[in-house]
Amino acid sequence: MSLAGTALAQSNITGSIFGQVGAKQGDTVLIQNADTGFSRSTTVDTSGRYRFSSLPVGKYKVTLQNHGTTVSSRDNISVVISGGSEVSFASPGQTTELGAVSVTASSLPAIDVSSVDTRTVLTAEQMQKLPLARDVLAAALLAPGVIQGSSYNAPSFGGSAASENAYYINGYAVTNPLTSIGLSVLPFDAIDQEQVLTGGYGAEFGRSTGGVINIVTKRGSNEWKAGVYSTWAPQALRSDPHNIDFANTGFYGNSNPSPLAKDHTDGTLYLNRNRAQYWTSTVGAYVSGPLIQDKLFFYANAEVNRQEGNSVRYYTNSTALNLQQAWSDYAYKKPRWTAKIDWNINDSNIVELTGVSDKTQYDAKYSPYSYTTDSHSSTQTGGVYTKDGGELYVGKYTSYLTDDLTVSALYGTQKIAHVSTPWQYDPSCPQISVTAQTAAPGLTYNTCQLATSTILVPGANDKTHGGRLDIEYRIGDHDVRVGFDKQIADSLTGGSIAGGYRWTYGWQKDPAAAIDGGNGVGSPQDAGGLGTKGYYVYRYYNTQLARVKTEQEAQYIEDRWQVNNNLLLSLGLRNEQFTNYNGDNQPYARQRHQLAPRLGVSWDVFGDSSLKVFANAGRYHLAMPNNVAVRGASGSLITSEYFTYTGLDPRTGAPTGLSPVAVDRSKGATCGNTNLVSTNLECGQAPDPRTVAAKGMKSHFQDEYILGAEYQVSPTFVTGAKVTVRKLRSAIDDTCTQALGGRCFLFNPGQANTFLLEQPDGSFVEAHYTNGQLGFPKLKRKYAALDLFVEHPFADNWYGKIGYTFSHNYGNTEGQLLSDLDTGTGGQSDVSVTQDWDKPQLMVGSNGSLPNDRKHQIRAFGYYQFSKEWRVGSTVQVASGRPKSCLSFWPDPTTKGIYNSSSYHYCGLAITGSQVVYAPRGTSGTTPWTYKLDLNAAYTPAWADNKLTLQVDVFNLLNRQTPQYYNMRFASNRSTVNPLYGRVLNYTDPRTVRFTVRYDF
Repeated sequence: MSLAGTALAQSNITGSIFGQVGAKQGDTVLIQNADTGFSRSTTVDTSGRYRFSSLPVGKYKVTLQNHGTTVSSRDNISVVISGGSEVSFASPGQTTELGAVSVTASSLPAIDVSSVDTRTVLTAEQMQKLPLARDVLAAALLAPGVIQGSSYNAPSFGGSAASENAYYINGYAVTNPLTSIGLSVLPFDAIDQEQVLTGGYGAEFGRSTGGVINIVTKRGSNEWKAGVYSTWAPQALRSDPHNIDFANTGFYGNSNPSPLAKDHTDGTLYLNRNRAQYWTSTVGAYVSGPLIQDKLFFYANAEVNRQEGNSVRYYTNSTALNLQQAWSDYAYKKPRWTAKIDWNINDSNIVELTGVSDKTQYDAKYSPYSYTTDSHSSTQTGGVYTKDGGELYVGKYTSYLTDDLTVSALYGTQKIAHVSTPWQYDPSCPQISVTAQTAAPGLTYNTCQLATSTILVPGANDKTHGGRLDIEYRIGDHDVRVGFDKQIADSLTGGSIAGGYRWTYGWQKDPAAAIDGGNGVGSPQDAGGLGTKGYYVYRYYNTQLARVKTEQEAQYIEDRWQVNNNLLLSLGLRNEQFTNYNGDNQPYARQRHQLAPRLGVSWDVFGDSSLKVFANAGRYHLAMPNNVAVRGASGSLITSEYFTYTGLDPRTGAPTGLSPVAVDRSKGATCGNTNLVSTNLECGQAPDPRTVAAKGMKSHFQDEYILGAEYQVSPTFVTGAKVTVRKLRSAIDDTCTQALGGRCFLFNPGQANTFLLEQPDGSFVEAHYTNGQLGFPKLKRKYAALDLFVEHPFADNWYGKIGYTFSHNYGNTEGQLLSDLDTGTGGQSDVSVTQDWDKPQLMVGSNGSLPNDRKHQIRAFGYYQFSKEWRVGSTVQVASGRPKSCLSFWPDPTTKGIYNSSSYHYCGLAITGSQVVYAPRGTSGTTPWTYKLDLNAAYTPAWADNKLTLQVDVFNLLNRQTPQYYNMRFASNRSTVNPLYGRVLNYTDPRTVRFTVRYDF
């Protein structure tokens, strides 16, 4: 079966049917959707080729006719997202008269020779039969080269950061508009197909340097259908999560000469997680059918997901202050619905309307907890209520103007609201932060501020709207596709610390050492009071508020050229434009004329779809999300003011007897003529938009190269191999290097940049800096992988696939994120403005294995149908560990502008340079391998006419709770080892059992 006749330039939510016949005068091919009656016909060309493009996904019947008489037909032809299904009835040279023969789809080729990308498509049937969490991200982890980001609830594709993916529902981008981490979701039962693109995608796709997750919802048909379902994962059958202990640092064991119990933490309990138990449930229903037979159809699904449980929020060496809110009883409620209308106006015009609602309500009640007695009070002392989510609406029109010309247009809009209501919030009370280690003996640290969450700006929301236009025209051996798409995302976001600011208490072993010498903050001893014993406090402001906007648009052209019967070339070019706006609606960054060439080739070696060799090369661009403008362009206030103290206010917990710690303003880290220290000079005033980003700043973009082959060993086995190489060519981050006077600018790291600097008299001077003058190394992020797989398409009552990936992800930047920087659970949340490139010293030793490097990955999944009544399924996921690092303070404490934190690639104390050891990224070992085995079994009894399904899924059957990452910060300050160094940050989830009952009418 040759490639001839393929229609490859498909919309991202449709597919195609193509093939060859023994060309005879009067030959036509008719296709009919098995569910909706939608049909189209076309005349076979003189070469015996035919094709149908931009088809809604589903099952089709394909019929070859000659002068209106049926010659042959094939049933149950599956059309999947962006895929081509080849249905050929005879070779071009065949002259034998065909009889009227019906052939089933099982005889069709298992290899899609029409594709040049790499993808995994899961149907609703497969996702129901496999033991999967009801989550599109969990399903995506079955694709090769996709790993779970250990610090974010989003996957990493091919070594990219978890924010570099694109997500679509029925053709509309639903990627989180504020951070680009995650997506809006829909009822899992409403998904018809989920496509996971891991590389090589065509010019119609952009705004991703990671992967693409593409969702198509279910739709109505001529048959009335309805059903109800419920899932339940009981708390009693969920294994206890592992507690988290202090690591054995070697400094805080019983041999520690300190008489204080707080200094003997090694190997003891840090956080009680055995009490972190919960149950989950889902209740849902769906209905679909024809409003007008063969013309108008609807589908509707609604469900409510719940999770209720409890947890211990604070750790053992917290003070009584924090333990007063350490116990949490919480509940999640997630109502979701999806509705879709399909109108087949006629065989040439189709209209689709989709609505999706995704909301999450969270209610938590806090009360006191005692580690000594492992008990909690029922008296509420704190809490929070949040509500996030909104609705998405998408409309699409497709017109098959002629057999060779198809036009489609799509428009969508979405709004996501955010509400946070702390329990008994008192705006007049400051927040207090203190631990047992930083609390001075003999003092009682109280607080009148019961709210511990950030106070969101009233009316916080994210909104998007946009659309696309695609035109496809076939000219001889060329399928040419041109298109335009645009999306605008704006966010009202920000907030502040409850009470306006926070008093954070600190302690250092050496009172004479500077608290932050690099930024001019002196020693506590010199300020007197409790500072003579190393105790100090700082008042910390963190206030951010902005209405920001990002515009993204692109134009593309793509030609799928059938060079001959066996060889297909895909030639594409995409042109991207990105514009980011600050809180005053002024553009602060623009990228125009970003050309992204795409080249793909597919060679059907033997002309029968049994062996495909394919290759592609492409460039992919990525825009900055809205959150970049919140701190970088809209006047955030982030300052610290240091004091020593002698006592505490008994009501508020605020320090009394304050004495300011001396600050050397010549270090350039203070806000004007004050003692307010702001390392990045975020003093609450929005910068001029011309001084936010380097002039002519390029976008984040990556080049990718793929070479692969797929071979049909037998009618029931397919194997394949693929090599992928990715190289990040340009990134966007911020720098606050002293070469720029301590001000922060967005720039392209690792290369020369030109900045517009504001002078004291208000004028501007253009300054060009080479990379050497900025003090940075060249940008590097590389990913190389070999993927192997063997697949058994469903036959003989079973389906199975096993794959192995050997890969290496290395360089000096993860990309838009920094997931190996501990922020309590791991990962820095500031997308595209990470800490990495802030200071040249941070990049010393940064080259090495990156956080998303898991060199070995094995994934296997499948199911076996014993009978119409009984079925079992399984998934197996095995992965080697990710690299570990050791971070400490910069060896020279007098270096101007450095961060006073364990953020540098050195290991040890930094009282003097001789006490630290240079420790490049990823050289402190690896985390353990992870092993996850999931199983399920389903019973569909004949006595219920096979309409009732009873299913049980067991996740992590072996209960292998594996550490995912560790605290890498070696020191708390220059003279004190961090007692949390080496502590486990998170484990894989414990064994969980889920029961499902569904009835399909």
